[in-house]
Amino acid sequence: MHTGHCSSAQSAWEMSRVMRDSEKSSEKRGSSEKEKGANSGTQNSKQAYAVPESREDRNDLVRSSSHTTSNKAQILAMPQFGLRDNLIKCELLKNENLYTYTEDFSFFLGTYNVNGQTPKESLRPWLSCTATPPDMYCVGFQELDLSKEAFFFNDTPKELEWTKAVSEALHPDAKYALVKLVRLVGIMLIFYVKKKYAQFISDVEAETVGTGIMGRMGNKGAVAIRFRFHNSDICVVNSHLAAHIEEYERRNQDYKDICSRLQFRQLDPTQPPLTIMKHDVVLWIGDLNYRITELDVSNVKELISKKDFETLHSYDQLKRQIDEKAVFVGFVEGEIDFQPTYKYDTGSDKWDTSEKCRVPAWCDRILWTGKNIMQQHYQSHMTLKTSDHKPVSSLLVIGIKKVNAEVYKKTFEEIVRNIDKMENECIPSVTLFKREFHFKDVKYMQRRAETLSLFNDGQVPCQFEFIQKPNESTYCKPWLTADPPKGFIAQGGSVDIELEVFVNRSTAPELNAGKEQIEDILVLHLERGKDYFISVTGNYLPSCYGSSIHSLCQLREPIQDMPQETLRDMAEMVGGDDDRNAEKPLDIPKELWMMVDHLFRNALNQEDIFQQPGLRTEFAEIRDCLDTGIPDSLPGSNHSAAEALLLFLDALPEPVVPYSSYQQCLESCSNASQCEKVISMLPQCHKNVFNYLAAFLRELLKNSASNRLDANILATIFASLLLKSPTKQDIAEKRKTQEFFQHFLAQGSS
Repeated sequence: MHTGHCSSAQSAWEMSRVMRDSEKSSEKRGSSEKEKGANSGTQNSKQAYAVPESREDRNDLVRSSSHTTSNKAQILAMPQFGLRDNLIKCELLKNENLYTYTEDFSFFLGTYNVNGQTPKESLRPWLSCTATPPDMYCVGFQELDLSKEAFFFNDTPKELEWTKAVSEALHPDAKYALVKLVRLVGIMLIFYVKKKYAQFISDVEAETVGTGIMGRMGNKGAVAIRFRFHNSDICVVNSHLAAHIEEYERRNQDYKDICSRLQFRQLDPTQPPLTIMKHDVVLWIGDLNYRITELDVSNVKELISKKDFETLHSYDQLKRQIDEKAVFVGFVEGEIDFQPTYKYDTGSDKWDTSEKCRVPAWCDRILWTGKNIMQQHYQSHMTLKTSDHKPVSSLLVIGIKKVNAEVYKKTFEEIVRNIDKMENECIPSVTLFKREFHFKDVKYMQRRAETLSLFNDGQVPCQFEFIQKPNESTYCKPWLTADPPKGFIAQGGSVDIELEVFVNRSTAPELNAGKEQIEDILVLHLERGKDYFISVTGNYLPSCYGSSIHSLCQLREPIQDMPQETLRDMAEMVGGDDDRNAEKPLDIPKELWMMVDHLFRNALNQEDIFQQPGLRTEFAEIRDCLDTGIPDSLPGSNHSAAEALLLFLDALPEPVVPYSSYQQCLESCSNASQCEKVISMLPQCHKNVFNYLAAFLRELLKNSASNRLDANILATIFASLLLKSPTKQDIAEKRKTQEFFQHFLAQGSS
């Protein structure tokens, strides 16, 4: 754990706070002001419980101090001095075993998919099942609210109802403070701590990431809370991954997306964000949705009746994916000796008797990674009958790092003395094993990475950072990133920096038009040393993704068959017919037609079309097919084709309804004939695309009994892509764009 600590460290001043935490512990104080604040009632999703000391407090400490050896370390560590923070932090981490010891604390982890229900029974059998009260509670819910309002506007009264049910069911033999609550649509995580330990919780942050359609919708995804307890950094994740027995690859993709995209800001704004795996302990709970495979429902139920969970577990998708190292590498799950927690008839202990008769599965799971962790129990709670899932709990005893303040102080001062000596005597230097990087055939939304290796061949630890070139606002072009962008290397040590090229909807238009190239120079600066120059070059394969409707209507051949000069000329043309073009333009882009025609022929009755994501590998195949014309029909599932269509619309440099017409759409949204008039005035190719899409969506709605779509869902999804605001859109505008587009979804619309 703690991969890349040195380069993504918080300031050393944060580290030095552990001395004060340790002093608090030894004084055995009663309830603090911080505790009182924590117990003042449920907080909203974005309000942190633990607030760091203010800058004024730090300034007071500096003003009142005399520069003696005993407080020099604390002063040097403060951000306003900016002296060697990373170096001090990393030296402290290297020597952490000298000044820390572990003490055991109990963590109760619970997960419950409540299927959109309201609390109908006490949660005590689940949350108070331990003989003694746990020190911490991390309680996760999924499908808190299944309503369209919750999905589209992330607002639900059920947050308060379930939070109240939890607070009333915590162990009666202890008093708890609510530290943090975070929710994304129906995925909610609540974190409580015993009041007497509240003062030792700090650096609390919460984040969310949606993995639903287009990687944004929050019906699937994760919420997470990170915090520091004494001297241990802990991250708790609650996730709801993709459904359906055959979609295990999609679940794997969701897991990887959550790990890469969920990032916590650090208190020191100069430091890069923290990812999930950069913590001492990671606790992962949720409806992971992995199923039992290769057995029919009768075989599964027979093994359950014999309580032969070991045999049944060998057919579990999550176990198999972990064994193949596809997901949760380095995580541990306790032995499962309880029956599957899904799917039951609501209000009973009977297996699903609906027409679908789902195969029972262990959807609801708890895993962890980190040192000094022992599981005391792992069980389901059959007495709760509110949902079609049963809740699960685990009690973990975790060895938390605490600080011996006296030893810490001595270690800190020794580090500072050594740094003083080294910095006075030596100049930093590094060896770069490669200085030129070429990325061949870069494609739209395809991550490409190369490794830049640095070796510290100098006599002193060194700090590096990529710096801006003159007259540039960032250290690199927007399609390029370096991870980490700054950090330090111990003497004789090395670091690998990942240089990643990724072209998205904001960078594709200029590259497609040939106005921008895959070409940049990075300047790697050594503090107190010299600068090194790294060359990044490559070639970009033009794509229909990120090309304009007008340009694509001029192209009868696949875009990658066209000379770069032709694409550049087309990008410079203003909309409308062009006299220089011998051929009449296409009515709509052929790529759009291919996707819609494929869906019209194959997906009118597809359940959850435009609501369930596809696979990224299949999107890549569809993109290549559209850009090269090979093969001549679209590959992949219906869900992947549907998501490819949405991504195409999202990537248009000018939306289907041009920005110049956006205000008119808002003003006419309540009048159907006025709405039609606005569309009739659009440039011809934009008008054709709008009408073609609306006609296709009306066909989809004729099959709503099988595909489970309604006009509200389609208006919400497509209005946000077809009618984009030139500035930030508020909720009122969002509702108006949906109202505007709904007029065109009514059967009988022209």
